[in-house]
Amino acid sequence: MMVRYGRLGAGGAPDARLDRTEALRYLGYTGQQVDEALLTRFNRLADECERVIKPSFAWSVFDIDEKRTCWEAPEPATTGSLDALDVATDAVESCNAVSSAEAECGKGLVPQVALEGCDLVLEGNSIAEHLRGACKVALMACTLGAVSEREMRKHEAISVADGVMFGACCSALVEAAANITEDVIVRFAHDMGLSTNWRFSPGYGDLPLNAQPAFLRTLDASRRLGISVTSTNMLVPVKSVTAVLGLFDEPDNGGEARDACAVCRLRDGCELRKRGITCHGR
Repeated sequence: MMVRYGRLGAGGAPDARLDRTEALRYLGYTGQQVDEALLTRFNRLADECERVIKPSFAWSVFDIDEKRTCWEAPEPATTGSLDALDVATDAVESCNAVSSAEAECGKGLVPQVALEGCDLVLEGNSIAEHLRGACKVALMACTLGAVSEREMRKHEAISVADGVMFGACCSALVEAAANITEDVIVRFAHDMGLSTNWRFSPGYGDLPLNAQPAFLRTLDASRRLGISVTSTNMLVPVKSVTAVLGLFDEPDNGGEARDACAVCRLRDGCELRKRGITCHGR
């Protein structure tokens, strides 16, 4: 397993350019009239964000460990006889079945996808469905680094408005970095004759955030990228992204699965979806 590391804008890697329309959306812009002076201020901050911050990234591709992977959660055993002996026998068999499932499939409560050569296990119905049929799995991480935290604090100290606008620019920039990293993985997969689906991050659907520590360990992202995780499994620096992509033998895989909003718990009330746009950069 080889992890690729890099910094955008260095060593031949492309520069990350933030989508200013997207940054404005983060600020709640929906086409209303904007004061020219405020727009000039925003563009100045966007220019500074791109100039000062150079995102870092890491990614790698893993085989799926089928022995530790469980694509479906075990069905709970039921008793179908009123005979006392049958009920007792069924209960014992039920316990044995659950124990066997747990031995083969971790907790045995939800589906899980395990990767070879690391301790990362991706749990949940959503990620199992996202990776169903995949022959390999790609992990990626990218971050704006500690400089983004310092610059956001600096602008917040100067002006609340500047701090909010600069933070929105940083959000758009890390999204651009994630798109570039994803595109690198897509090209890598294409060179192997494989297709990919869209990136899926901890916190999407029912993939828990507690996957983050093992995720970072697997990519050595704490040491190489400076990303850490809090006690509540939030990433630091906050302008960081981790994500999973499936690699498939089928060239057209991912048609319906490319709707990243399908697994989002906030989709029904999402203001972005009402305007025909998404928060995940695609």
